[in-house]
Amino acid sequence: MNRAAAARVATAGGRRRRPEGRPIVSEQQPLVVFTPSGKRGRFAVGTPLLTAARTLGVDIDSVCGGRAICGRCQVVLSEGEFAKHGVTSSAASLSPFSETEQKFTGQPALVAGRRLSCQAKVLGDVVIDVPPSSQVHRQVVRKAAEVRDIELYPLVTLHYVEVAEPDMHDPSGDLKRLQDALAREWQLEAVDCDLSVLRKLQPLLRQGAWKVTVAVHGRKRIVAVWPGYHEAVYGLAIDVGSTTIAAHLCNLTNGEVVASAGLMNPQIRFGEDLMSRVSYSMMNPGGAAKMTAAVRLALGELALEVTRQAGLERDDILEATLVGNPIMHHLVFGIDPVELGGAPFALAVDSSLTVTATELGVAFNPNARIYALPCIAGHVGADCAGVILAERPDLADEITLLVDVGTNAEIVLGSRARLVACSSPTGPAFEGAQISCGQRAAPGAIERVRIDRQTLEPRFRVIGSDLWSDDPGFAAATASIGVTGVCGSGIIEVLAELYLAGVITADGVIDGALASRTARIVPNGRTFAYVLHEGDQKLMIMQNDVRAIQLAKAALYAGIRLLMERLGVEKVDRIRLAGAFGSHIDVMYATVLGMIPDCDLAKVSSAGNAAGTGARIALLDSRSRGTIEEIVRRVEKIETAIEPRFQEFFVEAMAIPHKTAEYPNLSKAVTLPPRPEPAAAGEARAERRGRRSAPRAT
Repeated sequence: MNRAAAARVATAGGRRRRPEGRPIVSEQQPLVVFTPSGKRGRFAVGTPLLTAARTLGVDIDSVCGGRAICGRCQVVLSEGEFAKHGVTSSAASLSPFSETEQKFTGQPALVAGRRLSCQAKVLGDVVIDVPPSSQVHRQVVRKAAEVRDIELYPLVTLHYVEVAEPDMHDPSGDLKRLQDALAREWQLEAVDCDLSVLRKLQPLLRQGAWKVTVAVHGRKRIVAVWPGYHEAVYGLAIDVGSTTIAAHLCNLTNGEVVASAGLMNPQIRFGEDLMSRVSYSMMNPGGAAKMTAAVRLALGELALEVTRQAGLERDDILEATLVGNPIMHHLVFGIDPVELGGAPFALAVDSSLTVTATELGVAFNPNARIYALPCIAGHVGADCAGVILAERPDLADEITLLVDVGTNAEIVLGSRARLVACSSPTGPAFEGAQISCGQRAAPGAIERVRIDRQTLEPRFRVIGSDLWSDDPGFAAATASIGVTGVCGSGIIEVLAELYLAGVITADGVIDGALASRTARIVPNGRTFAYVLHEGDQKLMIMQNDVRAIQLAKAALYAGIRLLMERLGVEKVDRIRLAGAFGSHIDVMYATVLGMIPDCDLAKVSSAGNAAGTGARIALLDSRSRGTIEEIVRRVEKIETAIEPRFQEFFVEAMAIPHKTAEYPNLSKAVTLPPRPEPAAAGEARAERRGRRSAPRAT
């Protein structure tokens, strides 16, 4: 099975199924898929997109009640063949532009290429992207800059000089006299100059009365000139994730983070996870170019946002560093990632890259240099290199486990003696995608859950409020945002709490016998579900949701166990969870589910956006670039696709927390349900089911 197939199996918990309460509909009715939520359903021909969205609980803004007045319900038709959804989406999937849309003059204006969802009607299978500007509850991009001491050694430095004026007796050009001033006052020899700077040099020198500030890159090249004294120069550290993109604007003269911003990766409309995007490129001519254009436009938007926050212009950005997984990395640089879709998962380039903003086609200063950290292996990318640079496990004696949890988990294990790395196809379930009540992190999403062990009653907290659901003021505090779904950290907590309360068994089955104790457990077809919240939207944890998380966490654990075996260790001394998801999950609950091996919980912690921190280190301390390039060359890459033990480790890890592994440290912090006595026949059946579900390693 290739990696794309593995990813599909790893997300098997997200198969299309009829939401609770929805009528069974004919398979002939068109399938409507909304991104980035991943919600989908079948609707009669002629159904307005806004009606379909409201039926599915998709977050689309509209204050005029679908009268085409407010203009807030704009959506984007995603065109092409989407193998993951089994959909071919085209302009013919929607009704033609209505006269109302053609004449729409409201505010906000109808953006080119968008439709009003209250006017566009379903004619066939279709994939619809809801842009952030049309969402009421926009995703919270949780990738803040971590507080970190970084030694300042930037590549771009400022030099104030006084240049000799031209003289009839000295025929040298203005650039030569500027170079002489840099050599005389700053000992910068043989400095070259970018052509775009040279074109503006003469008026700038005269405007500054021959006193100018020069930005020099790497002590070798003039990249900007300002008349008079200019006191600061700026750089951008960028983390391109498959779900979100984050950027931190830094003052290169003092290292201060002056602004940060994040947004959803617009490539989500081409596929929720990495392999869906590779598939889109494979099946749609020009698909890679479309994804490249989308992410580059997003980088320009981020640059505009952070410079606006700081009262600057995008032209002030003269240096940038970039991290991302291999597929994101390749798409940013305009490289078709199709070779990463199957064995041997060949990278186009595994070394670092430095290009200009002009070459990359992003809206920074055209002379800005953009440095991308090196990728490690076919699915262990520059983001993982950033995590290593931020955490430096190569400097420690203790065995450190680094896990960057995303749609594709990147894992590093080792110490100063040796480092090994691999990736594992966890899919988007950890982020709430393809979970029946799941959603991405946004106001109204449940992020914390507790379940009473006796009554089995839940209480929870949502993003946007510090109150718990059983607090007196909760209803008033959440009236404006509602309770809209469950995000990734909430999914982990509710499943772990259900296991600790005995509602979910060790093999991941919701125990229907407990329906006699509580009305929270209800029949759901041939299985049972747990009602987490009764309200405008009824939120239930289905059996398929449990299975989706089991598949994801088993893939993660199996990858970790492979590295432990390769390193010859039976335990780890320290665990650091990186990424937006890793930053917000409770490490105890992650351990309860068996996402990670047993460890002293005091030594398990969040690394925050470690990949972004690594990008910031590379931006502010140019010497660190050589350091990470040397470390990456020493990392041993484990290609789990050819490791037969992955399947064995995966099957054992399907149990909660694990079929055979002991958790003595966890048992000190929480009382675990007793491990069931093995029943040979039952175990054999469960193992056969697990083998059928196990993703091939990646």
